[in-house]
Order: sequence, then structure tokens, then C-alpha cells
Amino acid sequence: MSVMIYKGYSARVEFEAEDGVFAGRIAGINDVVTFEGESVAELTAAFHSAVDDYIETCAGIGRSPDKPYSGRVMFRIAPEVHARAALAAELAGVSLNQWAERVLDKAAE
Repeated sequence: MSVMIYKGYSARVEFEAEDGVFAGRIAGINDVVTFEGESVAELTAAFHSAVDDYIETCAGIGRSPDKPYSGRVMFRIAPEVHARAALAAELAGVSLNQWAERVLDKAAE
């Protein structure tokens, strides 16, 4: 699996052996936007076209296109984990948000 990025949108790409094409889907949005190509150049052009078409289609129907991610993450964790994370952030001299961003960024590499 590979990732492509264009205009802030990312896409997951896989090779479909049965059809002999590369197939992709824009990730991180609620809408389903797919594309495919038989070569890297064709796939790249199809991805760019899919993103541009998605943005234009949303404008045409008067709605904002989904942004890949807002930057806000909310999740629940065990109180013990919360306490250890808050302590680690305090000891590092940063806010819990800053600490969590660093940890998540490193884990996502």
C-alpha cells in the first residue's frame, strides 16, 4: 500500500491484480471518492482529477468539501493513563495537548 498527497488530501493506493490497475481512495473524508490508473502517471493524473472534481462538485451543490482532518481529536482513556500522560507532560514542561501531539506524531511515523 502507498499514499499519495494532493491539495492537502491523502489517498490510499493498492494494486488490483485481478483488473491490472492501481486503485485509490481519498482518505480522511466522509465522502467516498475513488480513482484508478494503469500506470503511475495515469494514477497520479486520476487522483488529481478526483480531488479537483470533488472540490468542484461540492462548490456546485453549495456545500463545503470535507477537510481531511480538523486537528481536534477526542477520545477516552483510562484515568490511570490520563494521570501518567498529564504527569509526563508536566515534567516535560509542555501542555498535555502538546505532549500528546508529539507522542502521536512519533507513533505515526
